[in-house]
Amino acid sequence: MDQDTLAWIARNRPEASAAPPTLPHPPLMVVPDVTWFAEPRLVDSIHGIRHNARVSLLAGLLAQEYGLDRDHTAALCAAAAAHDCRRRDDRDDPGHGRRAALWFTRNQHAVTTTLGRELPPDLSQQAAIAIGLHDVPYTDFTSQQNLAYQQAPHLIDLLKAADCLDRYRLPLARWWPDPFHLHIVIPAWLHPVAVNLVVRSEQARLNGATNHGALIHAGQILNPRQ
Repeated sequence: MDQDTLAWIARNRPEASAAPPTLPHPPLMVVPDVTWFAEPRLVDSIHGIRHNARVSLLAGLLAQEYGLDRDHTAALCAAAAAHDCRRRDDRDDPGHGRRAALWFTRNQHAVTTTLGRELPPDLSQQAAIAIGLHDVPYTDFTSQQNLAYQQAPHLIDLLKAADCLDRYRLPLARWWPDPFHLHIVIPAWLHPVAVNLVVRSEQARLNGATNHGALIHAGQILNPRQ
């Protein structure tokens, strides 16, 4: 991210068309550790720590919107925090979801330590399935992937939607979120929240904050007009 691109994103952010709701509790955000990433050079990239953490927070907001319980929300947010950790580059990188799912399964201790709680085994498996399918368009699912989808439809749908929402970090409007490809409806209030989260965290990073500090500084995500 550079200052000119960030300024363009801020100027073109969508107007709030609905007020954010009052949430029953703060959304969960899981910030991945640098050791999770297959390529150290991608830690600070468009698919690095800040992207994965923002997707985790957006997934937490969607989880509350769709009434997920505490365990399913934790599994979803953990999946979101790890979904791009095994990328080899910032392009399409086919198979990066499958590699991240395998890493997630093999590194449960690292994930649950960062999450701050254990995940039930069945939900850990569902989270891995969601990671493995997050980069595969629904229309490209194989018969085997369709069977896997039936095991964790809510986690997969919400992870795909949260990942889509963080596309506001990209420098062309035609690359921004296209809900047409999703299976769920993203509430109108969440779009300005998502772009506000990008602007706040990326500006803090440009100002010299650490990745973790930049995400904390993003702070008041439920005020989309700031």
